[in-house]
Amino acid sequence: MYMDFKVRIPADHGGVSKKSIKSGVYIYYSFGRIYKPDKKYNSPQTTTIGKWCEDDPEMMYPNQNFFKFFPDAEFPEEKRNSVRSGCLKLGAFLVIRKIIAGYHLDERMDALIGKDSGLFLDLCAYSIITENNTGQYYPDYAYNHPLFTQKMKVYSDTKVSDFLRDITRDQSLAFQEEWNESRDHREKIYISYDSTNKDCQAGDIELAEIGHPKDGQDKPVINYSIAYDRDNSEPLFYEDYPGSIVDVSQLQYMLEKAKGYGYRNVGFILDRGYFSKKNIHFMDSCGYEFVIMVKGMKKFVKGLVLQVKGSFEDKRQYSIRRYQVSGTTVKARLYEADEKERYFHIYFSEKKRTAERETVESKIDRFADTLKKHEGTQYKVPENFNQYFDLIYYHEGQPDEKFMCANERTDVIDREIDLCGYFVIITSEKMTAEEALDLYKSRDASEKLFRGDKSYLGNHSYGTQTAEATHAKIFIEFVALIIRNRIYTSLRDRVERSKKKQNYMTVPAAIRELEKIEMIRQPDGTYRLDHAVSATQKEILSAFQMSAESIREQARAIGDDIQKLEA
Repeated sequence: MYMDFKVRIPADHGGVSKKSIKSGVYIYYSFGRIYKPDKKYNSPQTTTIGKWCEDDPEMMYPNQNFFKFFPDAEFPEEKRNSVRSGCLKLGAFLVIRKIIAGYHLDERMDALIGKDSGLFLDLCAYSIITENNTGQYYPDYAYNHPLFTQKMKVYSDTKVSDFLRDITRDQSLAFQEEWNESRDHREKIYISYDSTNKDCQAGDIELAEIGHPKDGQDKPVINYSIAYDRDNSEPLFYEDYPGSIVDVSQLQYMLEKAKGYGYRNVGFILDRGYFSKKNIHFMDSCGYEFVIMVKGMKKFVKGLVLQVKGSFEDKRQYSIRRYQVSGTTVKARLYEADEKERYFHIYFSEKKRTAERETVESKIDRFADTLKKHEGTQYKVPENFNQYFDLIYYHEGQPDEKFMCANERTDVIDREIDLCGYFVIITSEKMTAEEALDLYKSRDASEKLFRGDKSYLGNHSYGTQTAEATHAKIFIEFVALIIRNRIYTSLRDRVERSKKKQNYMTVPAAIRELEKIEMIRQPDGTYRLDHAVSATQKEILSAFQMSAESIREQARAIGDDIQKLEA
């Protein structure tokens, strides 16, 4: 926790440095070095000692670590008594509080966690508003915002750390069970399922195993997946599993979990990464419908595309204007031994064709340039070049073998270009090409959920030291996603109703604007709104059925509560 008084930044110590993150600039102190024998170098041991004061560049607000490393530093003779800032950011908090009440999350957490349920909700709000999940910076957020904790108590980062260790896996499972129990399981819904991975390089975490993240670097990661109710626009449940497990093999466990939660009359919307014979047969055995994108252009799919090619692309009746594609549907078996016939929805996009053709042409040009440079040398041509070129060697198979030249296999290249612009979605139940594409495109909401999780909740990685704290952060993250997703859908629906696309109606922009609604401590000790709610803020608040008057009333009530607490 950072103190409410300023001290001078130590200037005569080489180990003092500044580091900027989204919530501010912090002062770090390097107090030693530790040798890492596996990497054969010394790594500095650093910790925060304070937060930089923007209006006084040579000063900072110290924390407990500062007292430990600089016990002889000079401190001010007088300091403010209040543990709360004289300016509290109110708008985003009130929106989040309304969503929490609407979902009864306060009641659920109170029953599940007990007296510290307010801290759980504050950590959710902290993650959404500051786009950060690091516990050590939470006290700064708490200092500047109203809180859900009892008596709006501002807890230290040490308390946050202890709290994360105390949250159990059983509590997260109980929450998911109750969250899904409240749904009408007789209603037919489509669940969009997707997964991602998070870096986890701190501590000894059993889930963190060497995986294959999208940046291509093998490193310790945790896999994390969410089932999302496309029809009601809400996250349903989540899974965390070791980083070495690939998505396609984890899907069957998720389907079992869906059955355990009572979902029977459902369909699953899946990305191409889950396309496999085993998964499709398993969904059949569970009685689940599915909508799935075909991975690549499989041999059996190529035949279907070529079968209908030229019969629908330029005809108005097959045009799906909303997505600027044309689509048609054919019925066929997915596999030779498949008992059921599936619906293959074949689409063509002129924009996609142009982009994909350029990709193919550029790839062939790249390969040809590489081969040209190595003519007459003992060059081992990469295996994937054989698909596009007839290769000619001197003394092929002999010790003095040399690559001489290559001729393009234009027939192969032409066939690949012929399929540019086409993609295929398979569904287990009968529907039109437009309906299938609508369902698949609804995955955008779950993909935005993941982007929001990593980019806007600060959850691209976990800086935890224990398995318990990691599970707790994932639990908090899931509840924060429920809240943030409601913010997103409310703003989206408002934009659709108004037919106007304002740049402040995105979640990050809306939160930044709402954070400008502030309460200022007046000379009599009471917090009051600093200024009227602006027109932009009113527009954002209308997405949540909130008005300027309701903001004034709630601000007045919070001001009265704080005055009583500090009396």
